[in-house]
Amino acid sequence: MSDTPDERGSQVDAQRADPSTRLAKDRTSFAKFRTQLSLERTTPAWIRTALTMATFGFGTVGFFGSLRAASPTPESIQLHASAIRFGMALIVLAVAATLLSGITHWRALRRLRRDEAPVLSRWPLSVTLAVLLAIVGLVSLWDLLGGA
Repeated sequence: MSDTPDERGSQVDAQRADPSTRLAKDRTSFAKFRTQLSLERTTPAWIRTALTMATFGFGTVGFFGSLRAASPTPESIQLHASAIRFGMALIVLAVAATLLSGITHWRALRRLRRDEAPVLSRWPLSVTLAVLLAIVGLVSLWDLLGGA
């Protein structure tokens, strides 16, 4: 049994007049808005983290460079060379984290605009960065110990 056009029109009008339908739409739009605000807070946090890593990398190189200039021994030369590699690794990680956070932000906003749910990554940026920092730390420690 099919509805006549008049019956379908009155059903649509009843749905529009139903306050629960309007409330559900409002909740959905506010949820999208909160998600977007969350993204707007998270991306600058990643940028601050990346700037901190890059600054630490530059600072490490500068500190060991001044140590080398004050006392040009073979040990200080080797420490400065290791510090340069460590500092460069941090700077590269900082640039990668900044780029990846921007891409993640852009993709999430694009999904929200298409009324799709944001997708949680299987391998989040935070875990990726933590693993890469651990690897850089271990390689740098190995380098400082002279490759034992």
